[in-house]
Amino acid sequence: MSESLRLVKKYPNRRLYDTKTSAYITLSDVKALVLSLENFKVVDAKTGEDLTRSILLQIIIEEETAGVPLFTTELLAQMIRFYGHAMEGMLGKYLETNIKAFTEFQKKLQEHSHSLYGENNSQMQSDMWSQFMNFQGPAMQTMMATYVDQSKKMVHKMQGQLKSQTLNIFSGIQLPGFVPDEAIKPDKTD
Repeated sequence: MSESLRLVKKYPNRRLYDTKTSAYITLSDVKALVLSLENFKVVDAKTGEDLTRSILLQIIIEEETAGVPLFTTELLAQMIRFYGHAMEGMLGKYLETNIKAFTEFQKKLQEHSHSLYGENNSQMQSDMWSQFMNFQGPAMQTMMATYVDQSKKMVHKMQGQLKSQTLNIFSGIQLPGFVPDEAIKPDKTD
């Protein structure tokens, strides 16, 4: 295990033990590790099984129930529908790529703000950000809606390509009782 990887052990009593600080921690402490970009792994103290994902999901559940939810009911339902679907693996990668792009965009805006107003003007930056969002919010929403629409079209295109490739792969296999669509000729008696 890498020295830079912080190890957190989860015990059967549901307590989390941080091996770096030799102390028990809470989900809030794990959230703080995430926010500080700390590289960590949560393992079952008894079996060594990696539990990092389940702990992160618990933090998301707490965040979703505590304040203003990030995910709408419809979005969560759509995500559930992708489990077991042929596109399941692609959705995860797609979401990850888009979150990274959004994070990079946010980082560049912050860097630009720091270059214009300096590091010590956090209140001024906050006020400027609020003003920017008031004026640019509708434009950004339109931009994001367009982006989402383009992404949706891309996913549909990928689904079509996947379907076409699948049909090409299986077109050479003769299945008893199966007649391919192109083999069915419309009746021209009318």
